[in-house]
Amino acid sequence: MSDKKNLFSMIAVGLILAMTGCSTDSSEPSTPTYKTKLASTEIRNSAFKEEFPLHYETYLRNNESEIMTEYGGSVAYNKNDNVNPLPEGYKHAQPYLKNLWLGYPFSYEYRAARGHTYAMQDILHIDRINRYDEQAGLPSTCWNCKTAKMNEWVGEYGDEFWAKNFNQFREAVDLHEDTIGCANCHDPANMELRLYSVPLKAYLEEQGKDFANLSRNEQRALVCGQCHVEYYFQDKGFGPAKKPVFPWSEGLDPEQVYAYYDTHGDTTTPGFEGKFVDWVHPVSKTPMLKAQHPEYETWHNGVHGAAGVSCADCHMSYIRVDGKKKISTHHWTSPLKDPDMKACRQCHTDKSPDYLRERVIYTQDKVWQQLLTAQDISVKAHEAIRLANEFIGVKPADYDQLLIDAREMCRKGQFFWDLVSAENSVGFHNPTKALHTLALSQQYSQKAVDLAIKAAQFTTAEYLAGDIKELVPPILHHSRELQMNPEHMASHAWFKYIPILPKAEMVWDGNKRLTPAATQ
Repeated sequence: MSDKKNLFSMIAVGLILAMTGCSTDSSEPSTPTYKTKLASTEIRNSAFKEEFPLHYETYLRNNESEIMTEYGGSVAYNKNDNVNPLPEGYKHAQPYLKNLWLGYPFSYEYRAARGHTYAMQDILHIDRINRYDEQAGLPSTCWNCKTAKMNEWVGEYGDEFWAKNFNQFREAVDLHEDTIGCANCHDPANMELRLYSVPLKAYLEEQGKDFANLSRNEQRALVCGQCHVEYYFQDKGFGPAKKPVFPWSEGLDPEQVYAYYDTHGDTTTPGFEGKFVDWVHPVSKTPMLKAQHPEYETWHNGVHGAAGVSCADCHMSYIRVDGKKKISTHHWTSPLKDPDMKACRQCHTDKSPDYLRERVIYTQDKVWQQLLTAQDISVKAHEAIRLANEFIGVKPADYDQLLIDAREMCRKGQFFWDLVSAENSVGFHNPTKALHTLALSQQYSQKAVDLAIKAAQFTTAEYLAGDIKELVPPILHHSRELQMNPEHMASHAWFKYIPILPKAEMVWDGNKRLTPAATQ
């Protein structure tokens, strides 16, 4: 009997020791602390190389610009060109982008993003920013997500900075040192995570939250959420003109963001009074919204976001370097580019790389099909409203209201399509939300078509029942330079709704001036 007691005692002691060991092993790991030789104001990317050579080496891998996944990658192809092969176009391009954004700078050029190291170089060469004039046509706010130099500029100019001319600051930047890098996320003096984003800091303050007191995982997501979000340039009636603002006070889902825009604008257009408007589409005369890239809003209540999986867990996975050291890679990229799918298999240990890749692509295939459908109906909505607006027959008594309602549905349908189109995961960050948003987009855009047909006394119904690609061909080529060419401007029926631009020579090539500055 005593032997049994001794056995039970030994087992009990063993369990206690095991439990103690497990408790010790599962304690919250401490965040590494650093004291560097750098000042908190340091923004040059090369300054971090000596302090963190291994991290810096992985950061330079963002220079890679030739690897594609099924639906994305880092080749900067034209995102509307599904005709030409890489690097100009790609099979998974959306052909109607230039149609849907006609009259807005996005219609001139919209390319797939390369690595973050190219952010400065690419924004200074993109045709959306006017390089043919001293005036950029877009405000200095466009610098916001491209450089930590924002800390200096906002410090110098305060809120007056946002409405300044973007081109004013071209010669003040270094294409490599000032592009997105270490100082966008870290305090150089101690490498603690920090925010440089004015709109995100403003939102957290509005919510009564202090970034320093948030959990480590929340901080890791929010440093990405400084830029991978939907945002807009504020109308002056609501504060400093063109200041970037996150439209989140109603919530982060599409209906909530859309409701926010209904009450935060200066427009006086009948039927749209008080709404925020990015531009008016010249074909349908619809006051439009342009979505940015709402990765954070999409991810936050998806299956991974809700489970506490942060952006860094997938896009900055742990790697072994220098033979033994374990660090978070600073090559911010898609897990799909890794043949072994190591980022995914940190959690999905029982699944093969092929299985995981197939599941991602399966999801993206379904979202992509609905995205193209939503795109086509958005184009048809603009065409239907154009025809109704130009209808010269006997109009119904509620003609004006029908057009207002049609434009409202057109605006909403295109915005919901754009929220998925501009988001960089082809729906994978939150498949349920992506498919639901696209279903709503299709319904709103179809409602716009129906209302416009009714406004035209149903005379356009038979015509609009046709294939939209034959009624309104996709615009494959369009740029600021082409808009100076009368022959090009006669090549598409929709071009008659925008002006021919005066001939002009290029003033800027990147951050270099090509022509002398005009004398005062």
